[in-house]
Amino acid sequence: MNGSFPEKVVHGGKIKQIREDTGRAVIDFSANLNPFVPPVSPDFSPDLLGSYPDDRYMAVKEAISARFNRPVDEIAVGNGSIELIRVFCLATLSPGTRVRIMNPTFGEYELSARLAGALPASPAERAHVRFICNPNNPTGDLLPRRDILDAAERCSGGHLFVDEAFIELSDPAQSVADVRDPALFILRSLTKCFSVPGIRFGYAFGAPDLVRKVETIRPPWSVNTFAEQFALAAFRVFDGLETSRKKIAAERVWLVRELSRFSLTVHPSAANFLLLTFPSDVGSLCTRLLESGILVRDCHSFGLPDSIRIAIRTRDENRILVEVLERCLR
Repeated sequence: MNGSFPEKVVHGGKIKQIREDTGRAVIDFSANLNPFVPPVSPDFSPDLLGSYPDDRYMAVKEAISARFNRPVDEIAVGNGSIELIRVFCLATLSPGTRVRIMNPTFGEYELSARLAGALPASPAERAHVRFICNPNNPTGDLLPRRDILDAAERCSGGHLFVDEAFIELSDPAQSVADVRDPALFILRSLTKCFSVPGIRFGYAFGAPDLVRKVETIRPPWSVNTFAEQFALAAFRVFDGLETSRKKIAAERVWLVRELSRFSLTVHPSAANFLLLTFPSDVGSLCTRLLESGILVRDCHSFGLPDSIRIAIRTRDENRILVEVLERCLR
């Protein structure tokens, strides 16, 4: 974080661009999406497009309220979780304020903080905002609920931003979404658990005063009608994610066992993805994998040039990954 204008964060999820550019069939292991999505039946009636969305988004907030037992004035929505990260930083940070981010983690926290003028806190400094991704991206580490609550107690008038984008595919019992604490701001998303990166729907929980600021800064009507209708349908089948979690856990065990045959380190993960570390830079390996029809997440942008991140997919796809990786490592 210096005075120069920051560059955009490098993300995965480039499968559409790659397929269009190459015309090739590629399996996307770079985006951490649920391969076992519960059936969702949204009402996408074209008649809905004739009106602006309700910018209060009361219908979807009431659905979220019923699911998580939080009042609607403690719920914010946005055009994907990244919009809410940006808006939260604008609502809580100002030039010169300090933030604490434990890397490697999702790069949008640092970028959004920088855009708001914030600076990194030194070990001895008090941070106005601390960011925690739980489970963490890209490592898959999951902090227990008690650790998150302890961290919130130490905020001393600041904020603890907890990104739970992957927790519904990990262990929802460790979530703090039910905790009403003025220090906590909890981010959620439908992108990962319902495998809908094209919809762009994020939501968050926080104290009413902070949510009011977030909702004021958020551009009007930023959640489109299609996204709102999908969200309403998704929350009706939210319990189906329990089956997703069980299937992902079983695939994770199988995939870790298969990968243990290779000369690499598989980091323990509680999420629907694995971080793999190799003896050397992975740039050429990523190229070879792509040439063989496998897109993985090159972790150079996380500051991990010797690592890739892979999503956990179906057994047939996971088996193809293992076979291709074995050939590429010879």
